[in-house]
Amino acid sequence: MAAEQSTAIVLRAIEFSETSLIVTLLTRDLGRISAIAKGARRPKGPFEGSLDLLAVCRVVVLRKASDNLDILTEAKLHRRFRGGERSLDRLYAGYYVAEMLRLLTENHDPHQDVYDLTIRTLQQIDGSGNVAMALLCFDIQVLRMLGHAPGTDRCTDCGGEVASAVRIAFSLSAGGIVCEKCRSKQQQTISVRNELIEAIRTLQDPLLTAPQMISETLYAELRSAINRYVQTIVGRIPRMQSSLPNRLN
Repeated sequence: MAAEQSTAIVLRAIEFSETSLIVTLLTRDLGRISAIAKGARRPKGPFEGSLDLLAVCRVVVLRKASDNLDILTEAKLHRRFRGGERSLDRLYAGYYVAEMLRLLTENHDPHQDVYDLTIRTLQQIDGSGNVAMALLCFDIQVLRMLGHAPGTDRCTDCGGEVASAVRIAFSLSAGGIVCEKCRSKQQQTISVRNELIEAIRTLQDPLLTAPQMISETLYAELRSAINRYVQTIVGRIPRMQSSLPNRLN
């Protein structure tokens, strides 16, 4: 087994034995990995307390060819997640990001853009960024990067044009807006304002590198719609979704 190196974000750490942990990491070069960190729970172990939730580390991994756990042989701390020291909202925001990444990503499927987005989002949460908008932008961007971007230009069922209107049908199961002809065929459809669709277009722009503010009313509507869309994609309600901010401030 050849050792591979990458930077990584700790998404989860579970006690495995008196001295070891099983960790889930989002790495920049190797994708999401699950690995055993032998000796990680020792006071003076080889990982020097670097495997806290959402810590950013430089790691060395021995990759397994089978479905067995990889082996984490080294982790050097770059930065700890400090959001929880500032407020409960920022702590829960970090937990939410970690949960979303565990739900949406696959093992050994690298997405450097997702890793970089996560780093930017954690910097917003750890710093003075608006938590609500940082998480909303994270959701919309990570959905785009992983191939789940809501369709906002044409009917996601028939591919035809969708007539401009004050309110537009959005199909959760089809993954975007639908025309009036196709609306009746959908299992899960919600009616949304045209302004909400315009906001999604803006927030999923690949060139967007920082959260863009929207109105309080639009935020509440968009947060609700994205929550339901995420539930449809992952097949359940994420545990931390109920802790998301319901206001921008």
